[in-house]
Amino acid sequence: MKNYIKVLFLVFVFFFALGCNSEKKAEPPKPNIVFIFADDMTYTAVNALGNNEIETPNLNRLVKNGTTFTHAYNMGAWNGAVCVASRAMIISGRSVWDADRFRQGWKENRDFDKTWGKLMESAGYETYMTGKWHVDAPADSVFKNVVHVRPGMPRDAWSHQGTIPIINEMIKDGKSETEIRSVGYNRPLSETDTAWSPTDKKFGGFWQGGKHWSEVLKDDALGFIDQAKASEKPFFMYLAFNAPHDPRQAPQEYLDKYPLDKISVPKSFMPMYPFKDSIGNGPGLRDEALGPFPRTEYAVKKHIQEYYALITHLDDQVGQILDGLETTGKMKNTYVIFTADHGLAVGRHGLLGKQTQFDHSIRPPFMVMGPTIPKGKKVDADIYLQDAMATSLELGGVPKPDYVYFNSIKDLAEGSRTESHYDAIYNGYIDYQRMIRKDGFKLLVYPKLNKVLLFDLKNDPEETNDLANLPEYQEKIDAMFEELLELQEQLNDTLDISKVRKKEM
Repeated sequence: MKNYIKVLFLVFVFFFALGCNSEKKAEPPKPNIVFIFADDMTYTAVNALGNNEIETPNLNRLVKNGTTFTHAYNMGAWNGAVCVASRAMIISGRSVWDADRFRQGWKENRDFDKTWGKLMESAGYETYMTGKWHVDAPADSVFKNVVHVRPGMPRDAWSHQGTIPIINEMIKDGKSETEIRSVGYNRPLSETDTAWSPTDKKFGGFWQGGKHWSEVLKDDALGFIDQAKASEKPFFMYLAFNAPHDPRQAPQEYLDKYPLDKISVPKSFMPMYPFKDSIGNGPGLRDEALGPFPRTEYAVKKHIQEYYALITHLDDQVGQILDGLETTGKMKNTYVIFTADHGLAVGRHGLLGKQTQFDHSIRPPFMVMGPTIPKGKKVDADIYLQDAMATSLELGGVPKPDYVYFNSIKDLAEGSRTESHYDAIYNGYIDYQRMIRKDGFKLLVYPKLNKVLLFDLKNDPEETNDLANLPEYQEKIDAMFEELLELQEQLNDTLDISKVRKKEM
């Protein structure tokens, strides 16, 4: 009898254990993802990353509490508005020329399901977007919750939208198109040129609507975070600032932080970039028309002053968003990714815009912070800024579709990988420029000039010493040029640059 009872007891224990093991283990909650996107922000514009002239305490906070990717790049653009291509790539996951083709479907009101927001939504995420869009797909076809969709840039004199009071007055006064378009452009001509003021709200721009657009975005973000604090559903936030894109307007207190005598002229400053017209960077390009030709040290310092002021103002808004996540308790299970759509010259190489392939124009800051991300770490492996999309998919447990070209950098951040996911970094700008970066060297190709330039980025980070004409570098140029041709084929780049190197040889 005792043996019978013992057997029954063992059978009971066995089946009880089997039942317990067969129960589905509770899944850990999905993390929240907050993506913060700046506009026109170069990699050198963060205090904690080596710029002692700018104040960015909250971006410093991301550097301190997260991992920084020191070499993030944009892949290029098919028009002068580089941000259009950058954003199409990050929303679609496709490489630059494929993204240009794919976005045609958005124009025909299709393929919205193959976008970043919809992929996150399919995994149970509440998705939210506010700020700059500049994508062919309607924002509300990609994100479930959308507020304050902004255009590519705040309206200014160049756009002739007729919404800015001072422009209306000039039109009524019979001013010429040249005079109207000069408001905020070709300035400052001298220290006495005070026609434009970044704090004057009559110029519209970031002040259009009565409240600075960066502050509106911050308020939007805090409102959504407050609503989400009582929900167990994970959220994905896409917060796209227009700052620090021009017109660079910030409150006076931020301008006061940057007296001109405390601002350095860039090491690569020059009055005129010698190849500007042949690479699409002449005075007819809006970005370059912001300052006078030839460039002066005074004008460049004024533009840098306004750039820094707007970045510090943006930094304050980022800080309040981070504080909001902390206050609601959501930060414990939230990953924050900060980057920008590309960089900006702001006086380097005699340029002001982002339509070149120097690092200042294609390389933004990139920081990620979250529960599993090491603090205070810096990774120098080359990445694309569009890797943010694939990274969020992995963090959210969303399988990466085959059509997504870019890669998650979670492994690089957490240390399970040290090498870049890419053999080389590519960039293409319309039919004016091509670039390959590999093993610390960069090869620039200017097809319309049949010219190449080579820079040793380790020893010449400012890209001022062209090595292309030195005999000892010809084999390296040949090898990099051939690899660039291979990248063109892989990325469906149809521009024929093969004759450039043949003529060089």
